[in-house]
Amino acid sequence: MAFSFFRMLSYLLGLVGFSMMLPVAVALLYGERSFIPAFLVPALVGLAAAAYFRFASGEKKRFFNAADAVVAVGGIWVGVSLFGAIPLYFSGAFASLTDAVFESVSGFTTTGASIVADVEALPHCVNFWRCQMHWMGGMGVIALAVAIMPFMGEGGFCIVKAESTGPEREKITAFVASTAKSLWLIYIALTAINAALLYMAGVNLFDSVAHAFSTMSSGGFSTRNESVGAFKNPAAEWISAVFMFLSAVNFVLYFRLLSGRALDVWRSTEFKVYLLIVILSTFLIFLFSPGSSVSLRSAFFNVTTIISTTGFMTEDYLQWAPAAQMILLVLFFVGGCSGSTSGGVKVARWIFLLKQTVLDIRRIVHPYRVLTMRIDGMSGREKFVPVAAGFVTCYLALVFLTALFGTLSGLDLLTAFTAGASMVGNIGPAFGKLGPTCNYSFLAAPLKWWYSFAMLAGRLEIYTILILCARMLFPGRRGDSRQVE
Repeated sequence: MAFSFFRMLSYLLGLVGFSMMLPVAVALLYGERSFIPAFLVPALVGLAAAAYFRFASGEKKRFFNAADAVVAVGGIWVGVSLFGAIPLYFSGAFASLTDAVFESVSGFTTTGASIVADVEALPHCVNFWRCQMHWMGGMGVIALAVAIMPFMGEGGFCIVKAESTGPEREKITAFVASTAKSLWLIYIALTAINAALLYMAGVNLFDSVAHAFSTMSSGGFSTRNESVGAFKNPAAEWISAVFMFLSAVNFVLYFRLLSGRALDVWRSTEFKVYLLIVILSTFLIFLFSPGSSVSLRSAFFNVTTIISTTGFMTEDYLQWAPAAQMILLVLFFVGGCSGSTSGGVKVARWIFLLKQTVLDIRRIVHPYRVLTMRIDGMSGREKFVPVAAGFVTCYLALVFLTALFGTLSGLDLLTAFTAGASMVGNIGPAFGKLGPTCNYSFLAAPLKWWYSFAMLAGRLEIYTILILCARMLFPGRRGDSRQVE
């Protein structure tokens, strides 16, 4: 297990290191040569580690049992997040290692919570790297590695699905590498279209690419202090809002749509409920804002930025009517669709729990009737209810625990609670002192480390990090001994 883990980790560090050539190119383009070593040195170290394990350590095949696969994914994400912090710290743009790690974890987990008060003062290469971390973490760094390096698929489908989101994980092709490649190609295409539309709307090329990275990954890092609102461009706001909506849709549906199975998209219960939530929330916020103080565009933008867990900003929603703010707070606990780049609980889990509640009520009223749960036209879906209930329980427990740590660090109750929901849900902004116009720089270092843990736990859907922590605390206990290749 140890050899296999470090070998996979080296491949991921090599891939991330190779991707650091893009910020190096940006530094050259904008004359920021003094920042090149901060990216080039860790890039070469990562590539050297990958080369060593690939060519100099033999062709040892990788086997994982179910628990080992989950632990490997958790360890890889921790390692990649720490590795991504190296150029941030050595660039001098961040005052401490704690701040650099927080920013890196926020980047790769697509949370978008930043400790930077003035992002426009950052070098272009550092700003680009922040958004690039979003983009790599959005679809999953392990899925990217499997798509580019098919031999990574030897670890089995359980390695990739431990990184993916939602209660159901599925392969859309017969092979793991082909599935990862197909989803990543769709992801790349949507990102390119997003960037092109922003550029045609009048946003400069650098900002267009950077914001497309953050949008399609449901990230939230911006190159502007006022986020998307800095452009003062209604067209750019509509484009960003639409693509934030698209980023929170299950990417498997895009594959089916491109495969000529458009009817499958409309048959998806999760997609229909997600669409209904977005439409209803948008019109309710618009309705609850008297005197047209909130435009329909602004309502739609802020609904999509919260439900997709992106975290972009066009205005301060803390100035809205309390009823409108309440709707946004509810969306903190909804999230996007399974298999998307968004965080949160996911719409599918709420559907399972709601349908089970309705089913229980019907069974009380009709005790002798045979009833079953049907979703997407399939019956017998009750098997997912205990899994969804267990996840929601752990999710809420972590939110409240994170809120408790926030209050112990001196935050008021509203700020601490919404920040806990934001960190675990990978949203970014919160309420109170951590609202959309604020940043996380004033927090104490221990709280920043805990928030980093919460962001990783939320991105890997709680269980992965919990199993990793349990394995570290109780190394003698092993999981299922059955191996997958």
